[in-house]
Amino acid sequence: MRSKLLMAEFVLLFVLLPLGFRFKPFPFPIIPALWLLTAYCLVRLLRDPSFDRKLLWNSDALRPLWPRILILFAALAALIAGAIFLLRPEWIFSFVRRAPLFWVLIMLLYPVLSVYPQGIVFRSFLFHRYRSLFTNPVTMTIVSALAFSYAHIVFRNVIAVSFTLIGVVIFAWRYRRTESLFVSSFEHALYGCWMFTVGLGDFFYRSMR
Repeated sequence: MRSKLLMAEFVLLFVLLPLGFRFKPFPFPIIPALWLLTAYCLVRLLRDPSFDRKLLWNSDALRPLWPRILILFAALAALIAGAIFLLRPEWIFSFVRRAPLFWVLIMLLYPVLSVYPQGIVFRSFLFHRYRSLFTNPVTMTIVSALAFSYAHIVFRNVIAVSFTLIGVVIFAWRYRRTESLFVSSFEHALYGCWMFTVGLGDFFYRSMR
């Protein structure tokens, strides 16, 4: 019975809810909806005595990993920038050039108001809450990545979904290996801020309005 209830909750939160925002049968902004969902997930986690609260931060795990994280990020960031420059040169750094002050604001607020809440929902909560449904660690990592990527259908474009899937496999894997939401969110913030910076920000922002 518990497995059926958990699966029903999973489908509601990670399948039907994004689908609802994709077609917007009700007017409600996405970011406040994310915060409400985060609050629900966080309450569930904190009320569960089997959940290790250290997983929600554990910043010490970053110390031995940050050089490798930055090297991987630099390589992928250069690859993304090069592809944009070759295929759509008019996009390159367009957001920074068009709205520099707004870009600075996003760089400051996005990691706190968007990245970390997403980490709570799609990594800490999903990994812990549904561990009895997806017992294999690799399967759980894939489910987390697919759920996060699928949630980006709310932006109504293929780029948001496809680019997210590529990155979120790294974030989910990193969370599983480090047991640190801080490390996973740090890496997530790097790539997310780069998407806004390099010229793909409109695909993650304009359709929210």
